[in-house]
Amino acid sequence: MLYLPSVYRGQSLPLVVMLHGCKQAPEDFAAGTRMNQAADELGFIVAYPAQAWRANVDRCWNWFRESDQLRERGEPAIIAGITRQVIARYNVDRRRVYIAGLSAGGSMAAIMGTTYPELYTAVGIHSGLPYASARGAATAAAAMHFKRLGAAAPRLTLPTIVFHGDKDTTVHPSNSDYSITGEFRAETGEAGGRSYTRTTYGRLEHWLVHGAGHAWSGGDGEASFADAKGPDATREMLRFFFAAKRPEEAPA
Repeated sequence: MLYLPSVYRGQSLPLVVMLHGCKQAPEDFAAGTRMNQAADELGFIVAYPAQAWRANVDRCWNWFRESDQLRERGEPAIIAGITRQVIARYNVDRRRVYIAGLSAGGSMAAIMGTTYPELYTAVGIHSGLPYASARGAATAAAAMHFKRLGAAAPRLTLPTIVFHGDKDTTVHPSNSDYSITGEFRAETGEAGGRSYTRTTYGRLEHWLVHGAGHAWSGGDGEASFADAKGPDATREMLRFFFAAKRPEEAPA
């Protein structure tokens, strides 16, 4: 599914690639995140790749399979191909291409940022797992449900914004922890009826939403896996995306 904003007249615009979660379709994901409304307001194109039920009966992206964690292989190659097609057809600004997802889609967004860092400028991960968190279906459940102990926190390839609810029982909140060196800043606040802790570490911005479960924060509560309460993850991700710099553009 592709959404062209009402302002589109062939001019060069940013692109946001959105990867849905398990048991979702692109239409439902678009409704829950309200991303199309934001596209009309801010002027960007949205692409929603769809997972086929033949590839996964629950329509999950297969983030846990080794063959789907590699560049030019499996689902990463398919998503990258879709991204390139949209860029070429709709005159997308190649310096402003972003990818985000929820749950399995967030995990696949992490994979895309790692395997195709030249294609995307920034990554958004909501309730997902870091790159290479599992090496097959047998290890996926443990990676999702149990606190990550002993393993080093993964590092980031691109500027990344992460949202996770601290009451998420589907993907353990420890999966939102990343390894960043240097100074960090943490602040607490309240938005949409939920409190949050927002921590920034250079290229990482991490939102821990207190009391939230496995759902898109600040979304349309009538849609699946969307929580009407809490900070607006869509708006905060877009703010982060549009301010992000590619590694070669960032100051030394």
